[in-house]
Amino acid sequence: MPSTSPLTTWLVTGASRGIGYELVRQLVSSSDNLVVAACRSPEKATALHALKSTSKGQLHLVQMDTGDFDSIRASFGQVEPILGEIGLDYLINNAGVTVQDTPFTLDPEALVSTYRVNAAGPALVSQVYLPLIEKSKRKVILNVSSGVGSIASIEQLGLSGMFPAYAMSKAALNMLTVKQKGARPDLIAITLCPGHVKTDMGGPNGALEPEESVAGILKVVTEATSADSGKYLRYNGETIPW
Repeated sequence: MPSTSPLTTWLVTGASRGIGYELVRQLVSSSDNLVVAACRSPEKATALHALKSTSKGQLHLVQMDTGDFDSIRASFGQVEPILGEIGLDYLINNAGVTVQDTPFTLDPEALVSTYRVNAAGPALVSQVYLPLIEKSKRKVILNVSSGVGSIASIEQLGLSGMFPAYAMSKAALNMLTVKQKGARPDLIAITLCPGHVKTDMGGPNGALEPEESVAGILKVVTEATSADSGKYLRYNGETIPW
């Protein structure tokens, strides 16, 4: 008999490739999930459209560019009718960009653009979608960060002079998570490093396949409790030092 339980609802940004796509792929393998996949150009997201023919869960594609604040605000009008009164159980702020630079060669315009997508964008997405999150019983925000956002770990990673714009933006995203937890203790807000994953962004030398990273991410986020809110975690549940 079909399940009569309410669907678990998800919004994943940056869903057309990499970790975002794999999140959507694994989520729609279950008929218990309703997934809203947000990306800059849904009409060009051929892999996402292909998932619709095999998905067991509900899959909806919406347009959202997290570097375009008007686009973020406009996306709410697409998503609210999809979710109706169900609310949004899980918001996954996954969309991100990187740039190869050094502290003394970085382009300040590129730095601002990176902050816009990686930190300001997730902040606004969380703000815009808060009314739908508040309707949910779960109320989880997952901010997909990176280990390079950890000031305490940067020497150990061997990246002390590399990727400053990206690292600074992820450190800002980590702070956003702590502030979200402080402002709304009724929510579960987590910042999480997916590991070095073999994606377009992570490159071919990543230590993890997307399937492994995302399986870990979903385990962490679905098992998270209010005691985990404000934490900085790895995809395997380990705590990362700030």
